[in-house]
Order: sequence, then structure tokens, then C-alpha cells
Amino acid sequence: MEKIIIFDTTLRDGEQSAGASMSAEDKLLIAKNLDSMKVDIIEAGFPYASEGDFEAVRKISKICKYSTVCGLARANNNDIDSAGMALKKAKKNRIHTFISTSDLHMKYKLKMERNEVIDAIKKSIKRAAKFTSDIEWSPEDASRTDLDFLYKSIEVAISAGATTINIPDTVGYAIPSEFGELIKKIKNNVVNIDKAIISVHCHNDLGLAVSNSLSAIIGGARQVECTINGIGERAGNAALEEIIMCLKTRKDSLPYYSDVDTKKITNISHLVSTITGFSVQPNKAIVGKNAFAHESGIHQDGMLKHTNTYEIMTPESVGLSSSELVLGKHSGRHAFKVKLNELGYEFSDDKINILFKKFKELADKKKQVFEEDLLALADEEQSISKVKYIDLLDISIKCGLNQKSSARVKLKYLNKTLSSESEGTGPIDAVFKAIKNLITTKAHLVVYQVNAITKGTDAQAEVSVRLQEDGVSVLGVGNDIDTMVASGKAYIDGLNKLINKKSKAKDSKKILNSSNSTIDKHVI
Repeated sequence: MEKIIIFDTTLRDGEQSAGASMSAEDKLLIAKNLDSMKVDIIEAGFPYASEGDFEAVRKISKICKYSTVCGLARANNNDIDSAGMALKKAKKNRIHTFISTSDLHMKYKLKMERNEVIDAIKKSIKRAAKFTSDIEWSPEDASRTDLDFLYKSIEVAISAGATTINIPDTVGYAIPSEFGELIKKIKNNVVNIDKAIISVHCHNDLGLAVSNSLSAIIGGARQVECTINGIGERAGNAALEEIIMCLKTRKDSLPYYSDVDTKKITNISHLVSTITGFSVQPNKAIVGKNAFAHESGIHQDGMLKHTNTYEIMTPESVGLSSSELVLGKHSGRHAFKVKLNELGYEFSDDKINILFKKFKELADKKKQVFEEDLLALADEEQSISKVKYIDLLDISIKCGLNQKSSARVKLKYLNKTLSSESEGTGPIDAVFKAIKNLITTKAHLVVYQVNAITKGTDAQAEVSVRLQEDGVSVLGVGNDIDTMVASGKAYIDGLNKLINKKSKAKDSKKILNSSNSTIDKHVI
């Protein structure tokens, strides 16, 4: 299989996205990650554009161990010299120079004749050769350039010393069939094309950047220019992650490979999103949060039976830990039961049917049902007709600006009245510690949350606590106009639910043991 060279231009073209300016430190961090994932070429910036760009390219040149570092330059001496100086310390460097070749650009932008453009191509490439033997040349707006002039320009560029010829679809005008054909025509009509690698740089104005890039590969291109998350000028560039995973997934139609470590895709996607402030759309291929999420009951059932039924690649291959079964109104009974099992609950089929009906009623009211919602449903069902081992009888609190918080609790445990007092970092901490003085538990407090049920200063508080022990998780809930009392109730409710859960698997005498028969202290 032939290798496809991956040329990342996130730091150059990606930064041209409106509002996506990156600091030198940001660029350095992204470059380190690109180098680590073995991207072949990093276009680090446009050195002549600003002092900041120059410094960023210079610093990136020093740190890259695997990737070739590239700088962009227009077809003039100042640009090229600046790029050459910025890339001086790079282990492997490349200068990428360009000039427009379409009649439209030459007339209105360059105000140059064809012969002047040809002369500029020769001079710019020869100038770049003073700094490096790795020279990339691009005919800007190639997809709208007269074919005969395009062939001639490419031939001149290669003769002058260009080793990579990049064909940009600068304004995203091309469609896949014609762009792939364009690459074939270049291969067949440029006499010295065998002395250079054909590259493509596609924009996404019509949403075809990735498709055009793949068509170009089939047509003979062996380098693809792309960006993380597809960011870039206007509608963006071909997305690196999509190109890479297409090559990895469709080897039947695309018998090529890249050296990029795909398991680092998700991390660098998040990094670029965070730095630029550009959120990744949820349904974005490969890196969107829904890319490996399944909500439809039919899909979920298929996934649970065999992941290949609805996934053409594994989430692990792009750096995720697993797929996600999203519970919503379209979810089926099978996924619902599996999710409950994952949370540590096992119910009979009859109970599952009851709970599934409640779940569907809840799902009709909410866009997505979260774990906490399921836990509340399951805990409620488990609490029905269950023995209440612990009853809270009383709580008294002492707290103030200049004194340490303390709490005294009284509870009934297995028909025995117990009381304890404890200090804490706050009144709630004191309440929980006082309870744990009486009921020894290995339960870990995972979540503590307070919600106002009613309005006003006398609002009733609902406190929920998530307790976890030995892989068993429960939701304890308590209501009271006093938040401290509600907190104590919630903690006790959680302990009762833990006991009920564990007693299903073990004899209660083994679960509830007196640590010392002479003192009022018991173990859960």
C-alpha cells in the first residue's frame, strides 16, 4: 500500500477562521500534539505576516522531532527569506510558496500577465532553494485555472526545483468527480510530474472538502492538506480526522495508509476546540459528541448484540473509551435494562416493565434521561416495601462566625436509640460525621446537591446524596424546610438503601454486625 502524506495546516489556514486567533503558546501546544501523533508536515504559520507568526514558527521548528515544519510564503523575496530564517532550526523544514494562476485572480488581484506569473514562479522557487531542498508550490485558485496554463505553470515550478505540487480548490468550487479528474489530467499532461508529489488543499464552501480530497487521492494525489476539526478560512478546510479515518476504515476502496496515530484524534480535537473557542458540532463525524452515541432502540439493541451492526469504526480507535447508549424517548427496553445493570441494579422482568413505563413517561418530558434520573427511578422502586433499618429522630446544630460547627444526632437503629455529637468543617459535615460515629460505613459520598422545592425564604429544601460502596451506588433523598435536617434525612435514606441492596445478596446478619456488643456502634 502507498502512503498518504498528511499535511496539517491548523496553525496557518485554521487560524484564518474568523475569531480563531491563537497565541504563540497555543500554537506551540498544538504543534507538540501534532508532532506526537506523527503528522508528516505541520504548516506552522506565515512568518512574514507578523512578528508573532515568525516567533511561533521559529519556536515550533525547535521542538518538532517527527514532523517536517513548513512556513508559507508568497512569491516574493521578503516572504521567502522570512520563512527561511524562521525555519532555520528545524530538524526537517519546508517552504511553501504560492501565486495565483486563474485568469480571474491574475486580472483583479495580481494585476499581472501570464508571462509575469511564470517568471515569478521561477524566481520564488529558486529563492526558496537557498534555504531548503524541500519546496512546495501552489497555483492558487487551481480549480478555476485554464488547464493549459495550469500544466505549464506546474512544469515550470518542478523545473525550478519544487518537490511538491499542491493543487488548491481555494474557494471550494470543485465537485468530487471533476476534482479527481483534474488530478488525473495533471498526471497525464505535465511532462515532469513524476519528479514531484501531487498534493491537494480543499476548502469546504460547498461541504465537499473531504470528498474532493478523497477523489484526488484516487486520481493520484499522495499528500492531503487538512486541519483539525476542519477549521479554516470561511467554511473551513478538509477535516484531518475524517481523512485519516476514511483511509483507515475503507481500505477496500482506498488502499492507502497514513502514519498518524488515530488514538490521539479525540484529545487534539478537544484541545483545538478549547484554544479557538470553536465548539465542535454534536453530529460532527469522528469527533462530535454524538459520533458514537446511539439513542434509537433498534440501534441500541443491535449494538448490544454486535457493535458492528451500527458502528463502522471503534470509539477506541479515535481515543474514546467506549460507545454511549443515550437514553431518550426512542430507546428500547433492552438498552434500559442493560443500563440499570451497569448501575448495579437487577430487577425481575415484571419490575423492569413497570420501571420502563415510568422511564418512557419521563423521556417524553425530557430530551435526554441521565443516570441520576435512572438512579432515582430504581431507588424509588427498591425502597417500596423495604425495611427501614435506620430512622432519624432528631438533629441539633451549633454554628457561627467565630465558632466551629457541631451537630448532635439521635437515631433509631434496629429498635435501639443512639445519639452522638461531632464537629465538622461546616454544619453538614458535622451532621454526616455524627451519623458515621454511630453507623460505621465504607460508603463514599460522591454527590451532594440541594434544590429548593418551593419558593420564598421558607422554601422546602430537597437534598440528594449519592453514596457508593463496593461498586454499589444509591441515591439518598431528604426533604425539609431546614436544609441541615434534609441533609441528615438524605444521608440516612442512602444508608437504608445500601443495606437493602446488599441484603438481597447476603444474609442481613452478615451485613449488619455489631462492632462491639457493649457500645452503640454498628457496621454497614
